[in-house]
Amino acid sequence: RGFGSKRTNSWSQEKAKHIRSKIMSELAHPTVVTPREVGSRPRGGFSFDLFNRDAALGKQMASNGSHLPAATKTGTTIVGIVFKGGVCLGADTRATGGSEVADKNCEKIHYLADNIYCCGAGTAADTEKTTEMIASQLELHRLNTGMQPRVVTAVTLLKRMLFKYQGHVSAALVLGGCDLNGPHLYHIYPHGSTGKLPYVTMGSGSLAAMSVFEAGWKEDMEEAEAIELVKDAIHAGIFNDLGSGSNVDITIVPLKGPTKIMRGYDTPNEQADLRGNYTRPKALNVQPGATAVLETKFTPLSELVTVEESPGPMEL
Repeated sequence: RGFGSKRTNSWSQEKAKHIRSKIMSELAHPTVVTPREVGSRPRGGFSFDLFNRDAALGKQMASNGSHLPAATKTGTTIVGIVFKGGVCLGADTRATGGSEVADKNCEKIHYLADNIYCCGAGTAADTEKTTEMIASQLELHRLNTGMQPRVVTAVTLLKRMLFKYQGHVSAALVLGGCDLNGPHLYHIYPHGSTGKLPYVTMGSGSLAAMSVFEAGWKEDMEEAEAIELVKDAIHAGIFNDLGSGSNVDITIVPLKGPTKIMRGYDTPNEQADLRGNYTRPKALNVQPGATAVLETKFTPLSELVTVEESPGPMEL
């Protein structure tokens, strides 16, 4: 055993000596590596090196009946901000189906509890049903405990449900509320990850809205200042994102007092004045009788169908 230990120590010393000599040699004669030797890509700016590769892969996958994965676009601007007296939530009101506007006045701020509200982005049916189910569970929790639900309870229920479905429930949420611990604001991603921040944005217009928050947010804002900042953030999403549009909805969840729901708080796309000042060309005003009626015939429904008496109840 003593011989083995001595042999091991001598081997370690030789290895350490070799490493030291190698380091000293590299320091004495450093190798200059240019950026082009590291790789073919430039250091800064955009790189389109993989464009041809992706195009070839796309054609190959299309020939096999499949396709490249595409980014999911939610088509919404939802925001939230913490101010001195509570939480202010905001959302636009445009609902899209692909590239078409399906609803110009969609309500995206959902009720969870008297002290907790939630903005939803993603698939409208998923956000509606998800918030409806969690609101039901929070009400049962309130009845069982006899206490107002905490905001973190709603967040935990939501994140557990969304994580269970591994992102297949397309609900990106901004949750805000107040409890005995003060105001709270969370964002919840469809895969179940969450974060607690003083101001958050989500949806396809989130980058435009976040630029407004980054420039205008400050600690201990007054309620009027918070409402104005949220309105400006939603405006940025409405006018810079095609998936967002129409009106601005705002909900205030205060520390004390009832929740203030301001549906249609601002309507920057109101077109009543524009339409009132527009005169339609006479050629577009089709007068009654302009289309000739070639034949008029009325056939009663009873002559086209056969009405049969339903059978009587079965005798026991």
